[in-house]
Amino acid sequence: MRQTSLGSTGLTVGPLTLGTSALGRGTTPGSPEEAEAVAAAEALLTGPVPLIDTSNNYGDGRSEAVLGLALAAVGSRATAAIATKVDRDPQTGAFDRDRVLRSYDESLDRLGLDRVGILHFHDPYSVTFAEATAPGGAVSALVELRDAGAVDAIGIAAGPIPMMTQYVETGLFDVVLSHNRYTLVDRTAEPLFAAARRRGMGVFNAAPFGAGILAKGSASRASYGYTEASPQLIEWIARAEQVCADHGVTLAAAALHFSLRSELVDSTIVGIASVPRLEQLRHLHAAAVPEELWPDLEALGPAPSPLTDGADG
Repeated sequence: MRQTSLGSTGLTVGPLTLGTSALGRGTTPGSPEEAEAVAAAEALLTGPVPLIDTSNNYGDGRSEAVLGLALAAVGSRATAAIATKVDRDPQTGAFDRDRVLRSYDESLDRLGLDRVGILHFHDPYSVTFAEATAPGGAVSALVELRDAGAVDAIGIAAGPIPMMTQYVETGLFDVVLSHNRYTLVDRTAEPLFAAARRRGMGVFNAAPFGAGILAKGSASRASYGYTEASPQLIEWIARAEQVCADHGVTLAAAALHFSLRSELVDSTIVGIASVPRLEQLRHLHAAAVPEELWPDLEALGPAPSPLTDGADG
């Protein structure tokens, strides 16, 4: 898989990054389900995709724990690096300097690593922007970690665009990660990504399938961005499916390649928790998508996205 620069961070990424929010979810230590998740993680770690994205709170820590077991098993055969995220305290909601440092330590302990290259400030909904950026706040801890060489780059990872824009405009972050807001259905992250680009920041675009319906199709009536899809959205997606079929491609392939082809995006994060899903992703990545498809999709007009800023989190 080709490598590209992650903004001006000096790091490189592939066009795809593997998201692991569902990896290990609901498993218990020593269970057959855990063993199955570890086997899947080993496949992710030794495959062609060079970066795996996780978080302190994914699966209440089980994503990182499973990845740690897999890392210990594959050893030097690992071809993928790990990026993770610091999260608020699950009991108190605290998200200050001390919590950032504890969260990072917890992650490293689960993963069995001394450090990671990329560390994100994740879903800072339990604190205000002023609290997070105040002296001694969460952001200062992330900057400390980077300045001390404990990480190479720090990022802001969340959903609502006005909040994300505030953090990007501080000039303190190296990377931005937004989800469900730069897809065939929703383009609201475009100004955010453009602003990040102007600052030399790296850009991750997560959830190109809208967390469901753009992979499963209109007949599934799946959600978009963890929000119920309206009849109007389902009808728009059905028309998009027909446009894709007219060009000999699937809606899922178009959804993925919409992100892959964007000059605003360095790497597209797709959630993977099993070997079959990894194989499906490989086929979608390899799909030939004709350039003629894109103006025909644009001709459908804007999709009625169900997302409004601040509605998720």
